[in-house]
Amino acid sequence: MKKLYINGKIYVDKEHFEESMLISDGIIVALGTNEELMEHEADEVVDLLGKTMLPGLNDSHLHLTMMGDYMNTCNLTSAKSIDEVVRLGEKFLAEHPDTKVLIGKGWNQNSFQEGERRFINRHDLDRISTDIPIVFDRVCIHVSVGNTKALEILNIDETTKIEGGEIQLGADGKPNGIFNEGAVKLIQSVIPPKSAENISRDFIRAMDYAVSVGLTSVQSCDVMSKDFEKVFNAIDNIVKDDKLKFRYSHQFNFQDIEDFKAYLRSEHLYGVYDEKMYYKGALKLFKDGSLGARTALMSTGYNDAPDETGVDALDDDKLYELCKLAHENNIRVLIHAIGDKAIQSVIDVYEKLIDDKDNILRHGIVHNQITTKAQLEKIAELGLTVMYQPIFLLSDIAIINDRVGDELEKTSYAFNSLYQMGAPVSLSTDAPVEDCNPFENIYVAVNRMRFDFTPQGGYFKEECMSVSDAIDSYTIKSAYLEGKEDFKGRLKPGFVADMVILDRDIFTIDKTEIKDIKVVETIVGGNTVYKSSCAK
Repeated sequence: MKKLYINGKIYVDKEHFEESMLISDGIIVALGTNEELMEHEADEVVDLLGKTMLPGLNDSHLHLTMMGDYMNTCNLTSAKSIDEVVRLGEKFLAEHPDTKVLIGKGWNQNSFQEGERRFINRHDLDRISTDIPIVFDRVCIHVSVGNTKALEILNIDETTKIEGGEIQLGADGKPNGIFNEGAVKLIQSVIPPKSAENISRDFIRAMDYAVSVGLTSVQSCDVMSKDFEKVFNAIDNIVKDDKLKFRYSHQFNFQDIEDFKAYLRSEHLYGVYDEKMYYKGALKLFKDGSLGARTALMSTGYNDAPDETGVDALDDDKLYELCKLAHENNIRVLIHAIGDKAIQSVIDVYEKLIDDKDNILRHGIVHNQITTKAQLEKIAELGLTVMYQPIFLLSDIAIINDRVGDELEKTSYAFNSLYQMGAPVSLSTDAPVEDCNPFENIYVAVNRMRFDFTPQGGYFKEECMSVSDAIDSYTIKSAYLEGKEDFKGRLKPGFVADMVILDRDIFTIDKTEIKDIKVVETIVGGNTVYKSSCAK
């Protein structure tokens, strides 16, 4: 099947566009002018009517099944106060009276505009119900809060301890319902495990949304428990049933080395991956938490809480052993690190593994938010891949200085600096922490402003990326992270025909309009997987 696209603005490379492209059986054959390519035979000719076409966008780190799960639970992202969190919970229960466990996601105390700006606690959730267990996750997913009923069911008291996490105590010396980092899984264990059918439902629902915003590849951390076989099997079945609409790469989380060894003995040996649509992927680890929750691991106390330095979710010795085992098995490692101390630990571990300074396996850092200039330089020197989330600035601009102070703020969230140093920088959203819409993310990368266009001129505007650099970070750089840059991430001959057609020209519109771009059509391997109802 040969298809010819004409009359387009097709992005090939920085400042390089073509107007026509020929594909055959899902592979790009040629690009050029309309006149040049009209000489070729084609089964179908598609007139782009001057629209802009980009390579398919590749989110280098998100949680797809969790996205789908968010769509089926109590959404707390709009809450502007603790009272509103309670009202949203009450409303959900009234609309779903058969609920056995109330699950809520997305609250953020930094967004509260009325009343106290603090973490919610079990006493707040008890206002919703004391008859059923309640678990409400903070937007970062590094903090969860349970009501009194949830704690009682799990027999949690002031003596309960969790390695790599914290169960906070209130003024009365009793648990106040707040769980962070490694302790989050404990409070969430009150939630009945999902069936394979529910996992598939969540995956497919999120996938359908993802292709509608232009994603043709995702690198997704969906395996996050000892019960990993169920998740692998659910996704395997989606692949076998030919329901996979985009290219999918696993990022599997095993904080315990015995769990990782169990994976190596099973899925790693016997999983079926074609490495074209479905990739075996990488080991994803957590070194620390989030800045908003003050669980990011810092080298000194927080500027606004000097006695707090964050949470070490995985001590350095265990981190090294896990990384070493992965490296020996030719498995790429990606480590969540946000605080400067966490990032330094990760750099130190990788430097031990990458003796020849050639990062063949593309080991990398997820988030990389609070950094010193020296750390940025070392990351570039080692060739470590970095998965940045510019969209985090929408909320973090308001708290960065309070958390880390003037000096460290200047070299943090340094997307453009690290990119210009030559480090392999990719962009992602960490959805459902933020929406997986890539154009909202690119808007922030390019403007470094909130959606209300503040701060004027951009937050540390020297860190604003160019439009083409941001697009490349979402395409060819994200493909490099996976070691797939030889066949996807560009619209060039020999590459797969993964592309997205836009409703406006991202290269010429006012940069503040980038967030409003809509996808006309998403194409994977030459096949349309999404088409806007408004498309002509």
